[in-house]
Formats: sequence, structure tokens, C-alpha cells
Amino acid sequence: MSLTVDYYFAPQSPYAYLGHQRLWDLVRETGAQVRVLPVDLGGRVFPVSGGLPLSKRAPQRQAYRLIELRRWSDYLGLPMNVEPRYFPVNSDEAARLIAAVEMKDGSEAAMTIAGAVQRAVWAEELNIADEAVLLMLLERHGLPAQQRLDDSHSQAAHERYEANTEQAIRAGVFGAPSYVVEGELFWGQDRLDFVERRLRQAAAAAR
Repeated sequence: MSLTVDYYFAPQSPYAYLGHQRLWDLVRETGAQVRVLPVDLGGRVFPVSGGLPLSKRAPQRQAYRLIELRRWSDYLGLPMNVEPRYFPVNSDEAARLIAAVEMKDGSEAAMTIAGAVQRAVWAEELNIADEAVLLMLLERHGLPAQQRLDDSHSQAAHERYEANTEQAIRAGVFGAPSYVVEGELFWGQDRLDFVERRLRQAAAAAR
């Protein structure tokens, strides 16, 4: 029996961007499933978990964050502007869009559009708070653009986004990305090695 990864992330998170493709490759290689769960990190998760928005962190932490992002970008060979033009950015619309795509088109399409949104921020200097950008990303990946944008404004999409966030809080999530496998929490894209071990052990046991 394959395992499921609950993938909690904020669409504007640089570390979610750095780990996104590796997570997707891993779940496909191991036959695992993934639940794509965009959450309201700054507005809901941080206040109950002690997290701080970037602007309120100590200068030393802000400076070291840029060093780490450059290191990981170089190590992974991923293009990244560590101080992009549109960041910080309100990602609620993008999050609800990803939720709508997941509901209508499934997890694979949701992973596709989530990755596109992350690249838009960190590699393409695009504003994901702009609906025109979201429409362009949907069109680029062959999804029904206007329809999915309309779906993202629906009550169902709003409720799914809220439910994802509540689920994250109950699971003990305090940062993004976070991966939960059978109740076990792994925080950060630098913990994907441990997620891999967990999934590969399950895949081996199922043979």
C-alpha cells in the first residue's frame, strides 16, 4: 500500500520552490500519493506557532536567509533571484487557485500549477497577486484559464483553503514547506532526504 504525503506550503515560499520538483519526482518514483495543501502561513499559521514575517525577523536572520537561498539555488541548479521584484507578495489568490485546480483537475495538475506559481515569483519576476499573471500560468499549462480563475473565487475554494490551514495547524505545521507522512512531520525542503527514506521503505515493503 502506497503512502500519502500531505504537502503544506505557501505559494510564495522560496523553500517550497527549492523543494517542489524534488518532492514531485520522489512521490512519482516511489508510487506515493501527494495531497497538495496550500495554506495561509503568515496570516494563520505564524500567529499560533510563533513564526514571524520576514520583515520582523532580526537583521542577522534576514542576511543569513539570503546566503542560504543562494547556496541551495547553486547546489540544486535552480534559477533563483533571492530578492525578487514581487516579494513579499500576497499569495491568497494563488493559493485558492491551486486549491481550485486540485479540486477540479486532481493532484498532478495542482502540482503543476503550484510549481508554475513558485517559479513565477523566484525565477520569472512575476507578480502572483495579479490575476493576469495567474491566467497566463494556467494557459501556459493547458488548464481552462478563465474557468479555473472563476473557480478560485468560489466559496468552495475559500473553504478548502481555510480547511487546509486548519489541518496544517492541527498537524503541528509551523513553517513551509512541511511534509506529513502518516502523522510524522518533516519541516523544510532540506528534510526531503528523510521523506525519501520513509517513502522508499514503504515501497520496498510493499513489493
